[in-house]
This record gives sequence, C-alpha cells and structure tokens, in this order.
Amino acid sequence: MKELFELFWLFAKMGSVTFGGGYAMLPILQRELVEKRGWVTNEELADYYAVGQCTPGIIAVNTSTFIGEKRRGVVGGIASTLGFVFPSIIIISLIAAFLSNFAELAVVRNAFAGIQACVCVLILNAVVKLMKGAVKNVPAILIYLAVLAASVFFGLSPIILVVASGLAGVAVFAARGELK
Repeated sequence: MKELFELFWLFAKMGSVTFGGGYAMLPILQRELVEKRGWVTNEELADYYAVGQCTPGIIAVNTSTFIGEKRRGVVGGIASTLGFVFPSIIIISLIAAFLSNFAELAVVRNAFAGIQACVCVLILNAVVKLMKGAVKNVPAILIYLAVLAASVFFGLSPIILVVASGLAGVAVFAARGELK
C-alpha cells in the first residue's frame, strides 16, 4: 500500500507542474524516474513515450500508467494514472472558473509567453538527454535523420513515424544479423 501511495503522490506532484503538454513533462519524468529513483532507464522512458504517442490519450498520462504498471502491476498503473490526472482536474477547474476574467491582462499574457519559452528549453534538454542514450550507432542515426526529415518536411503523424521507425529498426538489424 505504501508503494501505491508513493506512486500516486509522485505522479500527483509531477502532474501538478505539467505546463506545455506531454513533451514538456519529459524532462521531469527523466529527472524523477531515471536520475533520482532509477525506476526506469532513459531507453525505457523513450520506449514508453513512443508507445504513449501511439496509444489513445495523453502521452504523459500513458507513460505514467506504463511506469506504474511496471512497478506494481495493474493497480500501480491505476495509482500512477490517478495521481497524474488528479492535480490537472483541480487546476483546470479553477482556471476555467477564473481565466476568462484575467486572460486579457497583459501580465497574464506575458507570464504565459515566458512559460512557453521555458517549456521549449525543457523539451530540448530532455530530447538531447534521451538522444544520447537512444542514438548510439549508425543505423539508429540514419533512422533518426530520416524521421527528423519526414517530420519536418512532411508533417507525418507521430503514429506513422513511430511504426515506420520500429519496422526500419527491425529490418536494419535483421539485415545485419543482429536481431535478438
């Protein structure tokens, strides 16, 4: 029971500071789950994020569910998910009640502009950390560059990119005789 509460509380704390969507959550998840607790590796976190992008729902919530399930099974997944979404429900309800009164204030617009800039830096930092662990060899670099180009120039769906990358990884490593 103690570990379930720990999962709920950890994800509630993280969920209460999620600004900018699931990608902005990545550096927080990386710091709390990989660096501080060692519950997952950078590679596992990247895998959870990739699968979370391909499944219905919010990426960070899906990721919290996967991590909770890894720690304590289905009940752990439920505790992590509830912990993550609970603060959002409270915060969104409060904002919805009051934001329309304050949205046009210059100080509020300027605060959101500053928060958006910060979120971009946090996402970039997390991407660099994850890339160091995930892009380790020539095939991975080539897949990375192909996905980057497809994303930038063609705006393909993340689902298509993740599935195509997985298939490319299987094909490349099978061709090299390294398929495990």
